[in-house]
Amino acid sequence: MNNKFGALKDDDSGDHDQNEENNTQKDSEKEKNDREKPQTTTKRKAVVPGPAEHPLQYNYTFWYSRRTPGRPTSSQSYEQNIKQIGTFASVEQFWRFYSHMVRPGDLTGHSDFHLFKEGIKPMWEDDANKNGGKWIIRLRKGLASRCWENLILAMLGEQFMVGEEICGAVVSVRFQEDIISIWNKTASDQATTARIRDTLRRVLNLPPNTIMEYKTHTDSIKDNSSFRNTKITL
Repeated sequence: MNNKFGALKDDDSGDHDQNEENNTQKDSEKEKNDREKPQTTTKRKAVVPGPAEHPLQYNYTFWYSRRTPGRPTSSQSYEQNIKQIGTFASVEQFWRFYSHMVRPGDLTGHSDFHLFKEGIKPMWEDDANKNGGKWIIRLRKGLASRCWENLILAMLGEQFMVGEEICGAVVSVRFQEDIISIWNKTASDQATTARIRDTLRRVLNLPPNTIMEYKTHTDSIKDNSSFRNTKITL
């Protein structure tokens, strides 16, 4: 899987630009057709790999959120604040999105990118997340872009080897530091959380003394915080 990712990165990244004009024309025609269609047929079409593309084991969706720091967030206002970027089903479709996205290191303010399996919202309360938790790694400024890319390629390439436990990953850009986290379904499964921690350490090539923190989503809901009051593991 990783070879596919590497080989396809360069091939695909220019693809979108050459067709930009045609796509715009097609898009406007499509919008016109969509408006003329009866409302009953507007059900979202399933995202599938294209011909000769390399399918991923799961479909994934990119999300983006940004908020004003210091303003308290309720789950309702948070949900209104997260925007879907798009869903992909193959390695090629992933690069099509990713090559046009701003790198985390170039984001400003209080922003997050989320990459979750299709159908799972990046919220503590989502059915797939509510009994789970996340590993948290705080990064000094300048490391977020590389670490985020390594993390999501490992996740898409099924390197964590924990069955269906992985829900998604988040990179959180803050003023003093950047934070990456990976979410899993079952916080009480210690063997799984330990395996995720060890794989994370390896794929991000972290120094042995890196502090890693785990927090259950139940605790996050209680204190309405993603990153405070965590359990620290070296």
